[in-house]
Amino acid sequence: MAAQEKKRIRDTTSDRIFNIVIHTILIIFLILVIYPVYFVLIASVSDPTYVNSGDFLLYPKGFTLLGYQRVFQDDRIWVGYGNTLIYTVLGTILGILANILAGYALSRHDLPGRNIVMALFVFTMYFGGGMIPFYIIINNMNMVNTRALMVILGSVSVYNIIIVRSFFVSTIPLELQEAAFIDGCTNQRFFISIVLPLSKAIVAVIALYTAVGYWNSYFNALIFLTDTSKFPLQLYLREILLTAKTADASNITDPAAARKLETMVEVVKYGVIVVSTLPILCVYPFIQKYFVKGVMIGAIKG
Repeated sequence: MAAQEKKRIRDTTSDRIFNIVIHTILIIFLILVIYPVYFVLIASVSDPTYVNSGDFLLYPKGFTLLGYQRVFQDDRIWVGYGNTLIYTVLGTILGILANILAGYALSRHDLPGRNIVMALFVFTMYFGGGMIPFYIIINNMNMVNTRALMVILGSVSVYNIIIVRSFFVSTIPLELQEAAFIDGCTNQRFFISIVLPLSKAIVAVIALYTAVGYWNSYFNALIFLTDTSKFPLQLYLREILLTAKTADASNITDPAAARKLETMVEVVKYGVIVVSTLPILCVYPFIQKYFVKGVMIGAIKG
């Protein structure tokens, strides 16, 4: 042990100063990122009077759950949660299958015309027909106001396909494929038995990207859904927030009561933010290690 300690390289004064500066900068950035999330959390449980005046910074004042009570007293919130879970789970499964299969196929050098297909995919990232032609196509397919449409839209992403393709190109060597084929392995067996077990990191990354996209999605539902029983959580929260801002206040004749309701709008808003983001934040820590690994693989050559 003593010999090992002697061989240890000691940091110079400039190294220590550099480390202190870097750690200080990282701590500052960490505070800048975490504090807005913390502020939303404490604002959602603070008294509306303090929230509107901004008279709190580090801890909640006048602890109250009025914002959450206002959100959860609407039964539609549970319908929205159920719909969003259905869209997120099914859409994520579909997205993983589509993006992984497409990325793997485009990474194979023996795929005829793969460069042309990849160029067409990339072309769609920069050019599109617009919202009206897109709506006409969906309408002609009789998929407007259907749950299937909410599952399909957003499942495939050219950006995700490029990530998957880069991962397979840098991780699955051509020699491994040739050795497997010499031993009599088929394309299907090679993909299922060799490629997939080596692709847990990228699968986790695509699952996270896709799930977050589905969970936060509201525009497609706003455009294509008319049946409120099929609304995702985001649309219901939007309606609750708009109701808290306008409808209820206009129905109250007492000016004092109307002003009190107006002060609750900010608390309701922060409560809506927490309700909509908390589930996805709880899932992230379980796949965070795969996320970092999957994003970094392919960035380093050699």
